[in-house]
Amino acid sequence: MSWDVFIQHLPMSARRVADIPDEYEGKVLGTRDEVIAKIRAKFPDADFSDPSWGTLVRDGYSIDICVNGDDIATAITLHVRGADGAVDAVNTLIAALGARALDSWTSEIYEPAIALHSIRRWRAYLQEME
Repeated sequence: MSWDVFIQHLPMSARRVADIPDEYEGKVLGTRDEVIAKIRAKFPDADFSDPSWGTLVRDGYSIDICVNGDDIATAITLHVRGADGAVDAVNTLIAALGARALDSWTSEIYEPAIALHSIRRWRAYLQEME
């Protein structure tokens, strides 16, 4: 189980998911190769042996990076596991792609100011499930 973050282009005017018009179609993030290059520019050791499924491993956390789409990437899904330090990496990835994101724990638009709270709530949930 992971804390998931969905990176994509969302309207800048949207403050909540409910603010996104039903007919909204975000622009693409780039080709798969362009997206991977942007990620590797920030994290050169990210493993993209499988171009559709990358992995970033750090002391205390890991992030699986699912690049959606065959050639054109419209979204990236981050499957985050581990310590608070992962939040800085998530923030860096979102900025590197020039996009916004959705936070699976809040079911709302990702907010860096509450991301630590989200990952901590996710970890607390995991502990309750043990």
